[in-house]
Amino acid sequence: MTCRTLSRPGKRDAHAREAAGASQDVDTACQLTRMKLSLSKVVSGCRLGTLTNLGKNGVQTMELPGCLLYTKTGSPPHLTHDTLQAIKGVPAIVQLTLSTLVELHEVLEEYKEGIGKFIGLRLVMSPSLDDVKYQMSPEHSFSGQVCQSQCCTALSMTPVAPAHLATTTTRYRHLGTGLNPTQLISHRLQCCQMATTFCRYLLKTVSIWGYGGRMEMTASKFMSMQRALQPDWFQCLSDGDTISGETSRKRAKKSVDRSLFFLDECLQLQEKSPELQDSVMVGVIEGGDMLEERLRSARETAKRPVGGFLLDGFQGQAMAKETKLKLMASVTAELPEDKPRLIHGIGKPDEVLECIERGVDMFESSFPYQVTERGCALSFSYDYNPDPEAAVIKQNGIQDAGKNGTEKGINETSKADPEITSFEIFLKEKRYRDDFGPLVHGCTCYCCQNHSRAYVHHLLVTNELLAGVLLMMHNFQHYFSFFHSIRDALRDDRLDQLKKLIFRQAL
Repeated sequence: MTCRTLSRPGKRDAHAREAAGASQDVDTACQLTRMKLSLSKVVSGCRLGTLTNLGKNGVQTMELPGCLLYTKTGSPPHLTHDTLQAIKGVPAIVQLTLSTLVELHEVLEEYKEGIGKFIGLRLVMSPSLDDVKYQMSPEHSFSGQVCQSQCCTALSMTPVAPAHLATTTTRYRHLGTGLNPTQLISHRLQCCQMATTFCRYLLKTVSIWGYGGRMEMTASKFMSMQRALQPDWFQCLSDGDTISGETSRKRAKKSVDRSLFFLDECLQLQEKSPELQDSVMVGVIEGGDMLEERLRSARETAKRPVGGFLLDGFQGQAMAKETKLKLMASVTAELPEDKPRLIHGIGKPDEVLECIERGVDMFESSFPYQVTERGCALSFSYDYNPDPEAAVIKQNGIQDAGKNGTEKGINETSKADPEITSFEIFLKEKRYRDDFGPLVHGCTCYCCQNHSRAYVHHLLVTNELLAGVLLMMHNFQHYFSFFHSIRDALRDDRLDQLKKLIFRQAL
């Protein structure tokens, strides 16, 4: 049964109004609690559970810890729907980045059927503000072209003033002192009024970068886009431009205040939108690297009727690792146990495990996409059952590091592209030209079952588009299988073994 907010009762007798109001409260509560998180085990902060009643029909489920399916404009990079179906363990929730969909607003408004039907994916839709912030050199892109970030700064705190404000501001910028006192006071009052208007404009807008450049986004415009998208989940508009090292306490406080302002306004607009009555809003935790502001953001957001929480601002290397982990643990301790916690920008296997130990449930899967764009294949071992040393050797297909020049290759690769991690292999290297083994021994993906490292190497050096398809299929399945291994390790009380195995492969 679809739960919707009932319309306001008519002016009849007091008893009828009271009964109708009670029904409305129950119906609203039903809608907000439709998605259910059931935790089966919590060990040292790590949460093992299942999300049920997902989607508007309530039939989808997702095991936690888990990740979202990363897409660009609703399509997994390099893949068609057919090739996506050949990948095992595809997540039930699709991540849609708002920066890649903002130009489709008018199209989707006219279409009226929502983004899910528009792109043809029968999965749970979860729009977010952030897209992967990544850029590489041309020599390490499989296509030979520079891969530009689609969202250089998801939320910028330097919005452009409206044309009439900018013109008026310039008009009074060069006023001299030749005016009489009455005129000078009048001009100063006008300037103060314009400054106040501009400050209000800054308070109520954030900037989102799309294909067409920067666009100013208000809560009203943001919710209008959500009505056109008709998602199952969506991340609330927030002020996330608080980079550690460049953010003062005052700026962190302003970030929290603005994010709470956007959350309250979006919740009010959602109540008035029939198209979004079955959608779940995810609150965003801000505050930079200031513990006090992070805790305030977590506590205040938890008081609102949101369906989950996103820990924002932890992506990148600006924040010290110790500070990042301490803030995560402190924030998750303030959040309710029965709602999922998400995080963006964390994808490396060792970092994922560290976040899971601090109570994070869900991650994005942009890391496999970044690996693919570098012309690399994920090759790390996540099999914690056999001897760890033997597992690493078997997974990477390396029997003699000295013979194959592995150490030299790794050093040369890291110098050429510092973004390449120890969890992947760079298949453009000449040593893979005559390597006819699979990308990863024992992998069941389509690429490893049908093609060799030598073939993928050939595709990469000749700039064939098929290279991206095969690498994306392998990297996605490898990454999804890693999360399956995490859940198995939690069930078997062997997460420590998995963590030792992963950290042994991290440089």
